[in-house]
Amino acid sequence: MSTSSSSSCALSPSLRTQLFKPFPNRFYPHRSKCEMNRRGFAFRGIVASGVSVMGSSLVTEPVQGVERLPFKPEGYNFWTWRGHRIHYVVQGEGFPVVLIHGFGASAFHWRYNIPELAKRYKVYAIDLLGFGWSDKAIIEYDAMVWRDQVADFLKEIVKEPAVLVGNSLGGFTALVAAAGLPAQVVGVALLNSAGQFGNANSKTKETEETPLQKLIIKPLKEIFQRIVLGFLFWQAKQPARIKSVLKSVYINASNVDDYLVESITRPAADPNAGEVYYRLMTRFMFNQSKYTLDSVLSELSCPLLLLWGDLDPWVGPAKANRIKEFYPKTSLVNLQAGHCPHDEVPELANRALLDWLSSINT
Repeated sequence: MSTSSSSSCALSPSLRTQLFKPFPNRFYPHRSKCEMNRRGFAFRGIVASGVSVMGSSLVTEPVQGVERLPFKPEGYNFWTWRGHRIHYVVQGEGFPVVLIHGFGASAFHWRYNIPELAKRYKVYAIDLLGFGWSDKAIIEYDAMVWRDQVADFLKEIVKEPAVLVGNSLGGFTALVAAAGLPAQVVGVALLNSAGQFGNANSKTKETEETPLQKLIIKPLKEIFQRIVLGFLFWQAKQPARIKSVLKSVYINASNVDDYLVESITRPAADPNAGEVYYRLMTRFMFNQSKYTLDSVLSELSCPLLLLWGDLDPWVGPAKANRIKEFYPKTSLVNLQAGHCPHDEVPELANRALLDWLSSINT
């Protein structure tokens, strides 16, 4: 395993810690390579929304020497939570390890990790509500919704203490769930986690809406957002766009294959996928500041592993270093990979996870 001190294009600290930037600046013809990376960053959430136009034939060969979870278009197992169908995969026997995917992905994003980890542990991979093979519920999405989903999954399906492992959005979900369940979560592993540290100097001021804002400005703003996001939703239906976004964050793009693309696009064929995408982009992502890494880490008590792809153009190594400084019970493993090290370099990620799991008190 090797260490990298920076990503290929220097991003501002605020951009590194930002989870999503919903609206890319598309209207300036002269853009540097760094600006194009920022534009790709803005398209992160779009991968989740395209309707599949890919064929069902998954012809790309898996990573040599690494077992891969079979792709099942119908999904694996389902659990009913608050009236919604929740998809999950379970394999192996032993101490439970729960894997939580990132924005736009699903349990299938852990395709190279589930079989290997299941040789020693009982491995669960869950689809968060609104993603993957889980229902695309028309609700007000909030980080606490996924926290509650994971908490209830531990209580109703896992039924014993477990380790949570999360990538990107799934990482922050794992942190929030673990902070509230100290007796049920004995360790957390984050792979290029979402979330941002709070700004101690900023103060949020809530002002009452004027009649003009409520009756005219707010409706016009929503119409504009729907037009822009509708266009981005349409763009995301193109297979070339899906692969382009993925390749921008996989430093080694050999694993950007038909399996991966279909696992992202197929769930978006759900009739509610577009509305879920709109709600996530406009309501959840614009209101992240009230859930900060420092506030969550202050409540955490279990061991923490940071398994970080140092070449991630979205969430660079500076965040991992800051988390380690803030939370003393942290182990840090740096990998030469992008935003999804578990899928890009699965053999290294699996080895690091297994080493860490064997070192904590399970």
